[in-house]
Amino acid sequence: MTSDYILQVNGLTKSFSGVKALDNVQLNVRKGEVHALMGENGAGKSTFMKILIGLLTPDAGEIIFEGNELKTGDVNDVLKKGISMIHQEMLIVPELTVAQNIFLGRESTSWLPSWLDDRSIDRQSEALLQQMGVAIHARTKMKHLSVAEMQMVEIAKAISNNAKVIIMDEPTSAISDKEVATLFNIIKDLKSKGVAIIYISHKMDEIYQIADTITVLRDGKYIGTKSASELDSKALITMMVGREMDDLFPTSSAVEGEEVLSVQHLSSKGKFNDINFEVHAGEVLGIAGLMGAGRTEIARAIFGLDSYDSGSVFIKGKKTSIKSPHEAIAHGIGYVSEDRKGLGFIPGLSVKENITLASLPNHAKGWFIQPKSENTVASQMINDLKIKTTNAEQKVRYLSGGNQQKVVIGKVLQASPELIILDEPTRGIDIGAKFEIYKLIHQLTAKGIAVVMISSELPEILGMSDRILVLSKGKQTALLSKEEATQETIMKFAMQH
Repeated sequence: MTSDYILQVNGLTKSFSGVKALDNVQLNVRKGEVHALMGENGAGKSTFMKILIGLLTPDAGEIIFEGNELKTGDVNDVLKKGISMIHQEMLIVPELTVAQNIFLGRESTSWLPSWLDDRSIDRQSEALLQQMGVAIHARTKMKHLSVAEMQMVEIAKAISNNAKVIIMDEPTSAISDKEVATLFNIIKDLKSKGVAIIYISHKMDEIYQIADTITVLRDGKYIGTKSASELDSKALITMMVGREMDDLFPTSSAVEGEEVLSVQHLSSKGKFNDINFEVHAGEVLGIAGLMGAGRTEIARAIFGLDSYDSGSVFIKGKKTSIKSPHEAIAHGIGYVSEDRKGLGFIPGLSVKENITLASLPNHAKGWFIQPKSENTVASQMINDLKIKTTNAEQKVRYLSGGNQQKVVIGKVLQASPELIILDEPTRGIDIGAKFEIYKLIHQLTAKGIAVVMISSELPEILGMSDRILVLSKGKQTALLSKEEATQETIMKFAMQH
């Protein structure tokens, strides 16, 4: 074994019900490097990580850690050896303090073994957070933190384990650009101390900022490992999807039509102030801004989820007062929330049931649902949106993120909207599925549907939008044409006070 490799994985194989999730996978990670693990949803990344941290036992293969074979299927042993993971779905106890969460399961005791020494873990946590440059008090209960702050606590927990390898699964999916910069500084500090990072993300620009080496999986198989400096984004996408994608953002054939929505002087105290824009049939209006700029709050107000203090909303030139989502849908507005899992679908229901959920009266006679009608609509949506599912009865929780998002969009389309608001439509979705969502957006605009798209990814905003509304701290700072917009211009207005 090469001396600077801290982790070597050879021939890892794992099957579920006869289907191979991993097939002869390998990975070599050096001390003090950021090693990106890339692949579409369903490529095997999750199964691979679960084996690495001891949650699953492989059918074949070996894991060598610091020169010795690692015992698989034992989470505690893996943690003690020095491998930690920061999960995309954070594992926190809301009612406990920051310090108690950091040292959960490893609490200090006082002179009486049955008494916990909270002062000791408070001191250690404060020192750790200070060292990371994070302004969070150790005695604060987790439930009072923002999602970004919770993410920082999860990172602190991994560091407190004296981890030699830290697996980060989509660590920036819910944090702001400023917090991403803090995270990257922490990663650089860890690298300088010889800690290896296995980094999983769907954000290409992020990978090229932080990664030294990239390994690609596809359909459970090992495709290759290259230095990040010798692998351009086009070649990386080809490795991930197995085909060349000449342009990530497909061209639109939509023709701009009549004004569908007009927002005038819309204000909500503490959220946003004096917002003005309009959207036309066949147009994509992108809304850009840093986290906390008020993007989602404006969308929720238009859709009737939240109230606003002043201003007006016009639908096709007619002033409208929308007090609830039910009224918004009746006025031809559809909304796809950024919280796909929390608000977009019901995981335990089938694809069919989720697609028809918002339009059940259309599939009922009297008090009874007509299965034939539901089946017809669900089958049509599965075909039209190219939803990859075994059948319409499959539970949505078992679909990939991209296919879950298509189910949510399918549900919204059942109401035949004239305007669809898409909030972070590709968050946590792999590159191939993003392309499918982009094509779907263009299909909507080609049919004359107006689209408002909120996104934190500037390449997405630039690639998909006909015009771009930029917000900063609840205020509208620019409304740019496609020709005027660049990443630099958008960021300048997004950071304007």
